[in-house]
Amino acid sequence: MAENTRLKWHKVLELPGLEDGRVTTVSAGSRSIALSKLNGEYGAIDNSCPHQGGPLGEGSIERGVEGKCWLRCPWHGWDFDPMTGDSPGGHNDNLSKYEVEKRDDGIYVAVAEEEKRVETIADVIAKTLVNWGICQVFGMVGHSNLGMADAFRLREKAGEIQFFGIRHEGAASFACSAYAKLTGKPAVCFTIAGPGATNLMTGLYDAKVDRVPLLAMSGQIDTQVLGPGAFQEVNLEGVFKDVSAFNHTMYEDSKHGELVSLALKNALLTRNPVTLVLPNEVQETAAPEDAEAGVPAGRMTDLEVAPPKAQLDKAIRQIREAKRPTVIVGHGARFRMESIIQFAEKLHLPVLTTFKGKGLISDDHPLGCGVLGRSGTPIASWFMNESDCLIVIGASFANHTGIAPYLPTIQIDFDPMALGRFHGIETLVYGEIGRTMNLLHEAFPSEVSRPGIEDEVAERWEIWREEKASRREDDQSQGVASAAIFDAMSRVVQEDAIIAVDVGNNTYSFGRYFETSGNQSVLMSGYLGSIGFGYPAAIGAWSATTEEGSPHRGRPVWCVTGDGGFGQYMMEILTAVKYGMNITHVLLHNDELGKITKEQRAGEFTVWKTDLHNPDFSEYARICGAKGIRVTRKEDLDVALVEARDHEGPALVEVMADARLV
Repeated sequence: MAENTRLKWHKVLELPGLEDGRVTTVSAGSRSIALSKLNGEYGAIDNSCPHQGGPLGEGSIERGVEGKCWLRCPWHGWDFDPMTGDSPGGHNDNLSKYEVEKRDDGIYVAVAEEEKRVETIADVIAKTLVNWGICQVFGMVGHSNLGMADAFRLREKAGEIQFFGIRHEGAASFACSAYAKLTGKPAVCFTIAGPGATNLMTGLYDAKVDRVPLLAMSGQIDTQVLGPGAFQEVNLEGVFKDVSAFNHTMYEDSKHGELVSLALKNALLTRNPVTLVLPNEVQETAAPEDAEAGVPAGRMTDLEVAPPKAQLDKAIRQIREAKRPTVIVGHGARFRMESIIQFAEKLHLPVLTTFKGKGLISDDHPLGCGVLGRSGTPIASWFMNESDCLIVIGASFANHTGIAPYLPTIQIDFDPMALGRFHGIETLVYGEIGRTMNLLHEAFPSEVSRPGIEDEVAERWEIWREEKASRREDDQSQGVASAAIFDAMSRVVQEDAIIAVDVGNNTYSFGRYFETSGNQSVLMSGYLGSIGFGYPAAIGAWSATTEEGSPHRGRPVWCVTGDGGFGQYMMEILTAVKYGMNITHVLLHNDELGKITKEQRAGEFTVWKTDLHNPDFSEYARICGAKGIRVTRKEDLDVALVEARDHEGPALVEVMADARLV
């Protein structure tokens, strides 16, 4: 070290210290050091072997042929003097050594005071993300993303982002997808090269098919070893090609702030996942002197585009001429419901939702008719079948939606490819949904009288609730009926709750029996229908409730899964415990993949391999540090749900459910 270098002493080891002839890894500030003891003396040298970075502190001290002791690298056997850092034979591989003192309270090592941190390319990337409003990152720190992770550490220290370390990368991408479905904004899922990146794919496809933005960032092995098939080498651009609307690898001479800005612009405008691949050495390279973090100013256009006048006029004429027009809304209308409900109230129109749109209008609204389709209510199907004009907003006509293709229809959507995708539609209206609905509202200057429509809605609800009351009493001595479970939830769940649901019979029953109220929000894996979505989605939703200034701040978060779905990501309850996430989880335990069993029976197959071997999930929750409650009788549901709801932190209510009473 230079004579004028200021040293700082760090306590690195408690007494009694090391046994003679041993070596260990210690940290002095941010510096990693191999600390050895030989013949009663301590030596401290750099911990990283200069060849491949092998951790010398994990090596061993061995006697050479001439009796001299050497510290041997555990990776490839290169030797170093444990006291001086010199290598044998005069090779130019010598390591730095550090002063060591044994004091009364421990072993101390002196290292140079750390210089001011040099801004890296990873810092430019992280600052660009913050400038674009990214404040949530879900991922796993690993060997090929350490530079980027350190940049995230600094942004979290500054209070600009939250980083959630998850247990499986698939949970990270599901959390991002759910966050985007709730907020309309992208979050980041963050992973290492190879298997970490490939584990993201299911969640990325969930976001792609449900049209929501997110950014996946993956580390990559050093560019100098790309090609021959190095450890964890995967062609990540190729892997991400189909799922991503913007897919690039960053290099040292890339315009890093610009690439991140373009990625986020693509995510927001196309409502799709985007991906950035960051080779290991690029992240840690000092940023060029002229490097600037990207900003969104001047990069995003106003999306509130009005529809063509001819299309709008045709829709207005069709609505005026109809005797029983009916509104159907899908997930694409999520952020424009205020204008849709105002229009429906002015014209006294019943409002149905697709399953993905459940809760967009609450079931206690005088015009709310619940869910249409396979998970729906007879209320919704009644009003659709009685209608002579369907006004379909932000929804597709996929077979799961149950929207009749044979009725006169007006389809309104911001995506021109969604218009008439499955069959020809009588009236297509291409425009931003909120703007379009406001124009329709203005086209009817006075309230349209449709006497009795609210009474008809109430009458159909009364018929359905009588049916549900009958189903709540069903008992085959095989567990609690789904109608009873979701009736209890309808009473207990808060009116501003966010509810993430998984896939399976539990989800179909939720759609059918749970009655939304207030401004509850429902999140699900829509077109991908991926089992396992539920609990990671609740984690993503919970993160949004912690953001300053967010309309979701402080909202309670619930999760509904079956035992099959939760089994896929059940270790993420540890993530919820670690970060104190206030998630109330209702788990339907029936020891089988009930939906698949039902499909096997319907197809006249023999029921096979759908049974599950499960633990006591309530006990599992308690082992993990969460609250766990098991319910075996419908009479105990309300008390258990309230207890879990009022618990601070993650809570799980395991309901022993009947797989047939769905």
